[in-house]
Amino acid sequence: MKRMNLYAALALLLMLGTAVSTSAVAQDDRQRSVSVSGEGKVMASPDMATVRFGVVTRAENAEEARRQNAEASREAMNAARELGIEDRKIRMETLRLQPYHERDPETRERREAGFEATRIVSVEINDLELLPTLVTDVVQRGANRLHGVDYDLQDRSEIRNEALQKAVLMARSKAELIASTLDVSLGPVLNVQEQSFDFVRPQPRFEMRAAGMMLDEAAPEPDAFAAGEIEVQANVQVSFMLQ
Repeated sequence: MKRMNLYAALALLLMLGTAVSTSAVAQDDRQRSVSVSGEGKVMASPDMATVRFGVVTRAENAEEARRQNAEASREAMNAARELGIEDRKIRMETLRLQPYHERDPETRERREAGFEATRIVSVEINDLELLPTLVTDVVQRGANRLHGVDYDLQDRSEIRNEALQKAVLMARSKAELIASTLDVSLGPVLNVQEQSFDFVRPQPRFEMRAAGMMLDEAAPEPDAFAAGEIEVQANVQVSFMLQ
């Protein structure tokens, strides 16, 4: 009986030793890893733009302000249609009718002076060469505020994938440098995380003192619409095993 108990005790110690050894190896494997970040940047020329313009009209009564606004907006949108822009790419974003106030020069108090109608329209254009003509035409045909020009890409997926690929390659290059410096080998990938994706679009070079600035009859010069380039940036975090 004593001999059997001795064998059982030895077997238990052997099992515990094996478990401790396995745990130590697993812990050691977890510690022998490297985590690095990678950044990829790609520049691309935009191939589309969205123009936002506004039509603001004022009158003594609400109906007249609304009527004048509808007429001026229709003329401005027709200017876009005459350039071959489809109706589905012309969208009304805002329509507002409200009283407006002016300061009485004698009493210096604000008083209601009539009604103001505001309509904001966006036009998407895929031929950037038409952009200066579009802005000029809508201004001359009824728009009196320009809310900005946003450049974009019709298909973002290709350039996004290219930036992501560059980020991953940079991460691997950094990990290989670290491994070789430590005189170890780079093992398989343990984990990959896409951390961020930035899409920085250029702004037109003509000056806008404020969003919704009043425009003169003449629109900005064509050179003012130079699109520049769109910067696409991807960031990843990658963990590799070290062997």
